[in-house]
Amino acid sequence: MPIVDPEIGFTADVIRDPSRFVGRTSLIRDCISALNAATGLISVYGKRGVGKSSLLRQIQQMALGEYALARRAGLAHLIPQRQRTYLTVYYSCDSLIRDGKDLLSRLCNDQNAEDGLLRLVPNDGKEIVEFIRSKEVSGGADLKVINWGAKGVESSKYAKVVPGDTVQTFRNFVDAIVVHQVKGRMKRDGLLIILDEFDVIEDKAGIGSLIKSLTTPEVKFAVCGVGRDLADLIQDHASVERLIEQGVLPVAPMPLAESEGIIHRAAELFGGALKFSPGISGRIAELGQGYPYFVQLIGKQCVNEANTSGTSIIDDAVLDRVIADLKTGRAFPTLESAYQRAIGDSPGRQLLLHLFAEQVTEQSMFTDEIGRVVLKKARQVAEELDVQFIDQLMPRLVEKRYGPVLERVPERQGTYEFVNPVLRQYIRLRSLD
Repeated sequence: MPIVDPEIGFTADVIRDPSRFVGRTSLIRDCISALNAATGLISVYGKRGVGKSSLLRQIQQMALGEYALARRAGLAHLIPQRQRTYLTVYYSCDSLIRDGKDLLSRLCNDQNAEDGLLRLVPNDGKEIVEFIRSKEVSGGADLKVINWGAKGVESSKYAKVVPGDTVQTFRNFVDAIVVHQVKGRMKRDGLLIILDEFDVIEDKAGIGSLIKSLTTPEVKFAVCGVGRDLADLIQDHASVERLIEQGVLPVAPMPLAESEGIIHRAAELFGGALKFSPGISGRIAELGQGYPYFVQLIGKQCVNEANTSGTSIIDDAVLDRVIADLKTGRAFPTLESAYQRAIGDSPGRQLLLHLFAEQVTEQSMFTDEIGRVVLKKARQVAEELDVQFIDQLMPRLVEKRYGPVLERVPERQGTYEFVNPVLRQYIRLRSLD
């Protein structure tokens, strides 16, 4: 039997292709509204593993005028006859970005040919002020009359760059794009600047007010990151509250029916090369607990197991073998590594971590409290199981160099939250050594 590539139907990567995107109908509806509002900030937030970045890529597709996803979701009637279309910039932040100026500096220098800001800065909006001559240009040539991109000019800077003032440089770049590209050559309605992983920026002070000052009918921002609400994403969030009436997009865990849809879509993409037995999609969805990333991981592992077993049918026996590997730590190396780093060589810490993962959380009217765990409850059970020195076991679980696995909830003493809820679900399924 030929080997089936699991990536045909499943991927742990961000989903860019609208044909692979499943569910989230209400969020897609809100995306249509946010993109077609004349002004406003789009804010996407939620826990790890819920599919925020994949939704963000779908927002980018719709911003470019591609609404196939919305039509497939049965929302064609909500697509405006005259859609607002954009040129887009997409940038994923990282933890080395310290503050707003660092972020703008990165944007101004990002040369990504597909998503970078610099690719949109137009030729007629640039003026060469510094250069390196190559052999094709004589020493006496006046480079002011050489067109941008001419043979012999190896590198250059632009007059639009203001030395020592990153904010003004960024403004100049954006203004040039709007004038020469958005309104001029491309005839679009605006420029959409999408900032993913926004939560990792260390100091967000002032970024909200900067976004507010830059937002116009021709310039729109979308920010995305881990958080419970807008305040988790933007420190001076009060400055942008008026901008987000139509753009608040909280991404919650998927309903189980939508998680099953991931399996059904994968089966379609495999085109008959691989089949799923009745009931398998429901079992995988139940294991994934609403986190599409985990559902995709389990699906990929099922395909790998089917390939190893020489079968083209993923049935209960295949899934059972995947679950057995999960329980012993062999199935998902990345999650297993995080698990091992957290527990160290302490059986007591391992048991304590499992008690946290399995703790039943009260369904509160405040959605951000769902998923929180309480040390006092875990301590009571741990002491009954003769786990001692709990206060010495806790620090490793909250220290950054070991994950962290848990983070303290400041407003509730003795209350913690799993940093990665997918890891929590993995711990629930994994066996104690």
